[in-house]
Amino acid sequence: MQAFTVHKGLVAPLDRANVDTDAIIPKQFLKSIARTGFGPNLFDAWRYLDKGEPGQDSATRRPNPDFVLNQPRYQGASILLARQNFGCGSSREHAPWALEQYGFRALIAPSYADIFFSNCFKNGLLPIVLPDAQVARLFDEAAAFPGYSLTIDLPRQAVIEPDGRELPFEVQPFRKYCLVNGFDDIGLTLRHADKIRAFEAERLARMPWLARTHLG
Repeated sequence: MQAFTVHKGLVAPLDRANVDTDAIIPKQFLKSIARTGFGPNLFDAWRYLDKGEPGQDSATRRPNPDFVLNQPRYQGASILLARQNFGCGSSREHAPWALEQYGFRALIAPSYADIFFSNCFKNGLLPIVLPDAQVARLFDEAAAFPGYSLTIDLPRQAVIEPDGRELPFEVQPFRKYCLVNGFDDIGLTLRHADKIRAFEAERLARMPWLARTHLG
């Protein structure tokens, strides 16, 4: 998992409340058993004028010019600004996969659905909670100034605006530790790889029959 320390990025404002996970990555794309390739289908039903299917070449599709991510001024955005209850609906982990694989590193919203919020941290995506009033002002700033960017300093837990103003945010210490160090659940376990190998070797020495292979 990619570590997150300090990130500066262009902001894309998604001015919709209660965005559910089926809007983030529609159900037909959940057929894939891979964990990659979901970025082109992020917000698929809003992003394109035709219906998308797995394996379809996105270059041949008709983009919706009115959707925020298709507007030239937001190309390359890596920070998504959203409204209340972002990520509601089903608990599909494909939603943070799609956001991260599109290129987003952080989200800013007043609130998130609980399971989606947890899944973001496990996949290297930082979901920041700020008060409604601050989020509303960021929406106004993003709309008023093309190229509007923010700096997110996770170690200091601050969103830094272009004029230097800082907006503090809270994050659980363990989640912060994992993101700063780039540890997903597997990475956390592999910190103890030497101890795991030593345990397995000692157990095999005591119980050598565990190494036998049964052929049916």
